[in-house]
Amino acid sequence: MFSENPVVGDVVAAALTGGIALSMLRFWGEIAKMGVLDQKLNRKLVHVSIGLVFMLCWPMFSSGNRGAVLAALIPGVNIIKVLLLGLGVYEDEATVKSMSRFGDHRELLKGPLYYATTITLACALCWRTSPIAIAAICNLCAGDGLADIMGRRFGSKKLPYNKNKSIVGTFSMVVAGFLASIGYMHYFSTFGYVEESWQMAYRFFVVSLVAALVESHPISTELDDNLTVPLTSVLVGSFVF
Repeated sequence: MFSENPVVGDVVAAALTGGIALSMLRFWGEIAKMGVLDQKLNRKLVHVSIGLVFMLCWPMFSSGNRGAVLAALIPGVNIIKVLLLGLGVYEDEATVKSMSRFGDHRELLKGPLYYATTITLACALCWRTSPIAIAAICNLCAGDGLADIMGRRFGSKKLPYNKNKSIVGTFSMVVAGFLASIGYMHYFSTFGYVEESWQMAYRFFVVSLVAALVESHPISTELDDNLTVPLTSVLVGSFVF
């Protein structure tokens, strides 16, 4: 997009994407540090926004493995950062507050690490021509993120098989994950990466529904839904797409 030389273009795209990702992380970190929002809400807004905005940047890269790998380096670097913070090698109070539930740096070694790993692998292995990448990232970011936000505010009625999850939260996850997937299907179709269709939309709904049901199961609380949701999306997606 930025140069007749695809290598130079990919380097420029990576620099821009990295700058956008870093700016967003710093923004949410400062918001968390100042205490503008409730910490749990701030954390979920990070959860929703980072992956979806990163995926918006994919068309800046060239097609093929080089573009995919260079794009994947952006969240890949964040894996290293999360590991260093989680292990206590260095400190960054703002980032820890924006990514953790209780402000403990060791929390980053679970959910945030799974989150960054999912986005990195979806980018590097599936890339923008695969609906599986769309489903995995949209259900993880939009679906799981909105489920928590809506469930905490309006989830008074709990699920019969899991009193820690609400009907509203699970419903919100299905809707948010599905709508985000449809949105990115249309977005990538405008660049010719995928061919949007009603059949693909239906398959996205199936993936979002199953991912939400798995997220609502007690096993997701034990293992971490940042792990179970993308794994379910990839597994179901590999059958339906």
